[in-house]
Amino acid sequence: MPRVAFWPPRQPDDYYRWYPPDWTERALCAEVDPEIFFPEKGGSTRAPKRVCAACPVRAECLAYALDHDERFGIWGGYSECERRKLRKTVRDAA
Repeated sequence: MPRVAFWPPRQPDDYYRWYPPDWTERALCAEVDPEIFFPEKGGSTRAPKRVCAACPVRAECLAYALDHDERFGIWGGYSECERRKLRKTVRDAA
């Protein structure tokens, strides 16, 4: 039985809280300590980016982070700062 507190979701992200996207089942990050994807400010991002580089769903992960304006952590091999720059580049190109 699903763990749904309410349906339909009140917020767009509520759906993903209870039903993660299918691609998450194939994500390599599920096999390692999730803490490495949320390094302290100024901490190394080398380990999570290495995991992301080998991940078969890296593009889906990055797209999810961009679509949902994820502000924290490494998603699809990009840090918060790198995603912000990517968003700006896309916006400026449009």
